[in-house]
Amino acid sequence: MAKESVTVRVPAKVNLQLSVGPREKDGYHNLVSVFQAISIFDDVTVTKSQPGSGITISITGDHTHGVPEDQTNLVFKAAQLIASEYDITIDAHIEVKKSIPVAGGMAGGSADAAATILAIDHLYELNMSRDEQHDFAASLGSDVPFMLTGGTAIGQGHGDELTSALSRGTYHWVLALSSVGLSTPAVYAECDRLRAERDISPPRISDQLMQALLAGDAKAVGASLSNDLQSAACTLRPALSLVLDVGQEYGALGAIVSGSGPTVAFLVADEEAGLDLAVALTSSGVVGSVARAFGPVHGAKIL
Repeated sequence: MAKESVTVRVPAKVNLQLSVGPREKDGYHNLVSVFQAISIFDDVTVTKSQPGSGITISITGDHTHGVPEDQTNLVFKAAQLIASEYDITIDAHIEVKKSIPVAGGMAGGSADAAATILAIDHLYELNMSRDEQHDFAASLGSDVPFMLTGGTAIGQGHGDELTSALSRGTYHWVLALSSVGLSTPAVYAECDRLRAERDISPPRISDQLMQALLAGDAKAVGASLSNDLQSAACTLRPALSLVLDVGQEYGALGAIVSGSGPTVAFLVADEEAGLDLAVALTSSGVVGSVARAFGPVHGAKIL
């Protein structure tokens, strides 16, 4: 019997490294990004609807503010892209149950798009290869392919050319969340402005970070966290500098603005240290809310 509905669970990501090359002629930047998928998840359910009803979207869950329920949402674009490539009609309702913060530098929108690719492939029995799924993902955005695979990975090019990073152990994270997002294009523009007078070399993978991940040495990973967008995010949102300082004062092994921010990710030694830091950050009054998570976890998967 044909399936009527499929649910896919998909994780958030944090960046362990984000190195940004000079602005290219096409306006983009070459990137080296080391991603880790972490245990905060969105659930995307695609349900077939009446013929002729088209693609509809609803957003539910903890983080719905500012998420569009129209054609501008990446899940709509994912469904539309697959429909046109496979020359099929998709009449379906897509429900996104959100736990990943919105506009937080944790790739929530990209995660939802990846989940939609997997759900539609399964629901409409398209039998896509991993490469086909990856190609759809890459055409939707540079973070989308990673959300299909998860784990710990290195992204190059615009961030979408992926290789697995050899990593041992489990990493414990405390996330300081902001109630107001930051625009990714604005952060890149500010990064360009801050670096306008400097000669920017092409981005390179951090050997120090790779060795730390291979050894499963959380302390060394914490010392190796780096993000070229961090100073731009802190310029646009000065309070982030304070959050970074407070977390490190309270014993984090490392701190990084994730992606374009404004989420700040703190690496801690273990679950107990995570609980202590979460309590300390909350009582400090400098963060809106905190979440705890671990990684790496698997990418998008069917429930």
